[in-house]
Amino acid sequence: MSAAGNMSSKVSSGSSSAAKAWLRALERTAPIARQRERVFPLLIDELAAKFGDAPALVSESAQLSFRDLAGRANQYARWALEHGIAKGDAVCLMLPNRPEFLAIWLGITKVGGVVALLNTNLTGASLAHSIGLVQPKHVLADAAFIATVTAAVPDFPASRIHSAGAEGYSTDELSASERRPVTIEDRALYIYTSGTTGLPKAANLTHARIMQWSHWFQGMLDLQPSDRLYNCLPMYHSVGGVLAPGAILAAGGSLAIAEKFSASRFWSDVVRFDCTLIQYIGELCRYLVNAPASPADTAHRVRIATGNGLRPDVWEKFQSRFQIPRIFEFYASTEGGLSLFNAEGKCGAIGRVPGYLAHRFAPTLVRFDHETGEPARDEIGFCIRCGVNEPGEAIVPVSGDPGSRFEGYTNQEASEKRILRDVFAPGDQWVRTGDLMRKDEAGYFYFVDRIGDTFRWKGENVATSEIEETICAFPGVEQANVYGVEIASADGRAGMAALVVRENLDLAAFHEYLATRLAHYARPIFLRIRSQIETTGTFKQTKSGLAREGFNPAGTPDVLYFNHAEKNAFVRLDESLYDEIQAGRVRI
Repeated sequence: MSAAGNMSSKVSSGSSSAAKAWLRALERTAPIARQRERVFPLLIDELAAKFGDAPALVSESAQLSFRDLAGRANQYARWALEHGIAKGDAVCLMLPNRPEFLAIWLGITKVGGVVALLNTNLTGASLAHSIGLVQPKHVLADAAFIATVTAAVPDFPASRIHSAGAEGYSTDELSASERRPVTIEDRALYIYTSGTTGLPKAANLTHARIMQWSHWFQGMLDLQPSDRLYNCLPMYHSVGGVLAPGAILAAGGSLAIAEKFSASRFWSDVVRFDCTLIQYIGELCRYLVNAPASPADTAHRVRIATGNGLRPDVWEKFQSRFQIPRIFEFYASTEGGLSLFNAEGKCGAIGRVPGYLAHRFAPTLVRFDHETGEPARDEIGFCIRCGVNEPGEAIVPVSGDPGSRFEGYTNQEASEKRILRDVFAPGDQWVRTGDLMRKDEAGYFYFVDRIGDTFRWKGENVATSEIEETICAFPGVEQANVYGVEIASADGRAGMAALVVRENLDLAAFHEYLATRLAHYARPIFLRIRSQIETTGTFKQTKSGLAREGFNPAGTPDVLYFNHAEKNAFVRLDESLYDEIQAGRVRI
C-alpha cells in the first residue's frame, strides 16, 4: 500500500483541514517515483492537451496559454538540440521575470540539458564566479544583459552568448528522433544560493525535486484550475521560478508574473490579475505593511498567502490589514534535506509534522556550539538532542527519498560540509540545515537564526532574528538588521542594529523599551541609522558587509549611536568616543 493509502486509514471523515492538506500532498506525490520518465516538461504537454487555450502564464506584456507554453518549450528544446546541448550539458539563463523564462528552462531540460538560473543582479566577479561554477556550453540572456555577461567572462566565446529567443523553431511536439531519455533522477536545474555569507554556490535540482515540489504544494494548498497565483519573486530563485509556477500549473491554474516586487503596485496588480493566491518571501510582507493604505488593500479575492520568512511581528498585522483568510508558511531548502509546513496557520511557526508522519519528515534539533561552529558533542562524542523550546541546529537523516534527499552543490567539498557523521551512532549520516530552530510543546517549529548570524556576547548566544523582531515592534522603526561587531577591548561580538526609522523616532523611549524587553546581553550596543537596508534579490538581509564595516563613524556617512551604560541612554557616537571604546576606557 502507498504512503497515501496508509495514511488514509488514519484520517477520519472529521479530520482537520491540516490533516486533509497532508493527505492531498501525499496522494499527489505518491506516483512520482513509479513514473520515472514523467518529468515536468512532459507534464506541461499533458496539461496543454487537457487545458488548451486556458491561460497558463500572464504578465503585463504577454500571455501564454497551456498550448502556447508547450509549443514555446518545444522551440527551445529544438534550439538546444541545434546548438549541440547533450544530456547533462549546462546552459546559463539570465533573464528578468517574464513568461519566456519558464518556457526556456522547460524546453532545454526536456531534452536533457541543465539550466543554471543566474541572478540578474550580479555583475563582474560574482557573475563570473556563478557562470564558472557550472561550466556552461552556452549562455542565454536578455538583450539588456548581453554586455554585462560579456564583460564578466571576456574569455567565454562570444558566439556562445545568445540573446534569448527561439522564434524560428517549430512549436510542434518533438519527434521520436528528437527526444532524449530523461528521467526524474537526472539533473534539471542549477539554482544559486543567495551568497549572504560569501560567494554563491550552485545547488543541484533534479527533475524528481521539481515534480515533488509542484505536486506537494498543489496538494497542500488545494490548488484548482480556477486559481491564479501572483508572483513578483525573482524567477531565478527556487520559489519564484520553480515552486510557484510548478504548483499552480500542475493544478491547471495560472501564474501572474510581475517583473519585480513593488510595494506601491502589489495589491493593484493582484486585483488587476484577479489572483486568488499570493507568494511572499523574507521581508516582502513588512514592506507591504509599512506602505501607505490603498483601496486595493482589501479589494482582492486572495484566499491564501504562502511563503517563508514571515516574521511573527508582521504576521498578524499583515493578515489583519489585508484581510487574508489563510497564511501558509513553510520552510524549505533548495539543496534538499528538509521541508516543514505550517498547515494550521499558527502565527510565527514555520511548520509542524503530524505525529503519524514524524518518522518520515520531522527534523531533529541538536545543541550547537557557537565557539566551534559545530553541533555540540557529549563525553562519548555523540550529538545532544535539544529539549522543548531549546534552540538547536535542525538536522535530518541522509535519505534517498526524492522529497527529502539532499542533492548538494556542484562543488563536492561544499556538499560534504553539509553532512554530519557519527551523530547518534557510529557511522550514521545526517544533513545539516545550517539553521537554528526551536520546537514547542505542541510540536511547532520556529526559526531562530541562521548559523553565522547568531553571535556571542558576554558569554551568551544572541539570535539576531529575535532581536530584530523586538526592535521592529517599536513605533517608528520600519526595518532592523542586527549583527555582531568586534571591539578591540572586548571578547566576543557586540550587538549592532542598522535601522530604517521614521523622523520622529524617540531614542529615549526606544532605550527604555529595549531595557524592559531584552536581556542586558541582547540589547544593541550600537545603532546605525540608514535610509535603507540592503537585501539580496530574495529579500534576505545582508549582514557580513555591515559587520566588517563595524562601528567607526569615520567609515560611514550614517549617523551612529552608542548605548552608553553610565549615561543610561543612546548617545551620538563620534570619533573621540569611538577611540575611547576601542581602548577600553568606556564601560560596555
